[in-house]
Amino acid sequence: MSNSSPFNEFLLLAFTDMRELQLLHFSLFLAIYLAALLGNGLIITAVACDHRLHTPMYFFLLNLSLLDLGSISTTVPKSMANSLWNTRDISFWGCVAQVFLFVLFMSAEYYVLTIMAYDRYVAICRPLHYGILMDSRACVKMAAAAWASNFFYALLHTANTFSIPLCQGNVVQQFFCEIPQILKLSCTDAYLREAGVIVISLCVAFGCFVFIVVSYVQILRAVWRIPSEQGRHKAFSMCLPHLLVVSLFLSTSVFAYLKPPSISTPSLDRFVAVLYSVLPPVLNPLIYSMRNKELRDGLNKLIHLIIFQQQ
Repeated sequence: MSNSSPFNEFLLLAFTDMRELQLLHFSLFLAIYLAALLGNGLIITAVACDHRLHTPMYFFLLNLSLLDLGSISTTVPKSMANSLWNTRDISFWGCVAQVFLFVLFMSAEYYVLTIMAYDRYVAICRPLHYGILMDSRACVKMAAAAWASNFFYALLHTANTFSIPLCQGNVVQQFFCEIPQILKLSCTDAYLREAGVIVISLCVAFGCFVFIVVSYVQILRAVWRIPSEQGRHKAFSMCLPHLLVVSLFLSTSVFAYLKPPSISTPSLDRFVAVLYSVLPPVLNPLIYSMRNKELRDGLNKLIHLIIFQQQ
């Protein structure tokens, strides 16, 4: 991919021009970033170290935490550095890397959430076949497919985006390099070259959404047939965290990209971008740990071990 832009750098949109508010923005993003690192880092460590958590559900949760760490690390540190040093610039290749990594992590996260819906479906609707359908080899293959397919998807999306001639300046109206904002810098009608990739993306995303919905329809039907209230409660507890994470991911992403252009403003776009790119990586560990006793026990064991070693 050659540099089709006449610019060697882009200018990102600052949250504010006031120095005091820039430092406040840095402090808030730092706190959010550290919370995401702590929450997802604890989940990754607990799942990796606790043999009781070596099950398909927690294996995919580990992958989800890795993707959350990747996505928030792609956007937030650069925004923090710009606020701290009162700058707005990002190099051309830095912008390319940011677009590639963000698309990779976000799209792979959607795939992993879809796989997790299938895992819950098999566990509740076909429990006798769970050990066969969700053995360790199958789980590794599904996770590898999610990472590999979205690596090539992100590569195609990024190459296609930056091969479009840009002649509307170099100011990206967002706090990170976001594809829709970069396309606004393209020459007249040049963005139509990206239309094919976008259509394919929407079709695949809709297919994943339909799969998740159908899976949960089958799960609800199976749960209502469970005779004991305790059994129904256990089944709901297994599915509720995943359902909340999917709802958070889809609601923020859909609003970000499908909101009416008439209500679009730079301030609203930045706020929505924070919702879908920064909020989920922070909240996902909380959602999964609140109603999951096994995970809470694993986290408590890990925290006590860390405290004991420091004493």
